[in-house]
Amino acid sequence: MNNEFAFTVKSLRFDENYNPSENTRITTNFANLARGHKRQENLHNALVMIDNRFNSLAHWDNPKSDRYAVELDIISVGMNVDAAGEGKTFPVIEILKTNIVDKKTNQRIEGIVGNNFSSYVRDYDFSVVLLDHNKEKKSFSTPANFGDLHGNIFKAFINSETYKENFSKPPVICLSVSSKNTYHRTGNQHPVLGIEYEQHESSLTDDYFAKMGLKARYFMPPNSVAPLAFYFVGDLVNDYSNLELIATISTMETFQKIYRPEIYNANSPAGSCYQPSLNYQDYSLTQIVYDREERSRLAIEQGKFTEEHFIKPYQTVLEQWSAGFAL
Repeated sequence: MNNEFAFTVKSLRFDENYNPSENTRITTNFANLARGHKRQENLHNALVMIDNRFNSLAHWDNPKSDRYAVELDIISVGMNVDAAGEGKTFPVIEILKTNIVDKKTNQRIEGIVGNNFSSYVRDYDFSVVLLDHNKEKKSFSTPANFGDLHGNIFKAFINSETYKENFSKPPVICLSVSSKNTYHRTGNQHPVLGIEYEQHESSLTDDYFAKMGLKARYFMPPNSVAPLAFYFVGDLVNDYSNLELIATISTMETFQKIYRPEIYNANSPAGSCYQPSLNYQDYSLTQIVYDREERSRLAIEQGKFTEEHFIKPYQTVLEQWSAGFAL
């Protein structure tokens, strides 16, 4: 049954002329930036922030801090439940692919795929299934098999021939740390990833990503003010080069400074014992317009869209496939 789902991959450059495609979740970080009358200014400023951060981290043999530029491609993954290709393709995953341009050597270096992670099925799980399950309940809980289907779809994709034909290494996804958990500084420090933190209780996101086959580590890069959560398959430190890791850090830290300035653009760095908070007031704003309230509202709409156009029409097939899924 594992071969029933066929995947397709489409790529779209994220630059100052970017316009979201019809299948893009409009709550996605980069899609939100590309809307409204400040769209081009938003895109330009975000891309400049990414390049500046990259050069600040890749400082060796880079005296003017202008040697490198980061190129970003939005990777949209479609899934067809009918392997024969006769059914309708549904957009299941959207991720970012980084590439590094070395302007000194005129070399283009492949970066990591993953980075940002966007999924209609995740919207359905968190904004429909989880909300319905906890409605009028005194204590929070997750329903049985929560995240199983989504996790199996993701694992099926990254183990598919389609993935192997398009990408040379496993994905790394980089997100904000949870504001519900406390993170403790360890004695480990990496030259690029920075100071490692750990937590004693996994977050809901950690558990959800574990079902996708991803492990989590938390690092605060040099001159950052809060740790980032890195989700990966193999060995985060040894499977990727410093430049690959820097491209992911510079890209995702920029998005987090825009989206969560209370945490990632705070005016003082995280201490040895750190609990993130969106209620923190001592932070700076970027010059980029981002509608966070709209993002939360639209997540519910997108979850219901997924229920109507993907979950309900194919529920029996999806449940049978997921129950029998094995790599």
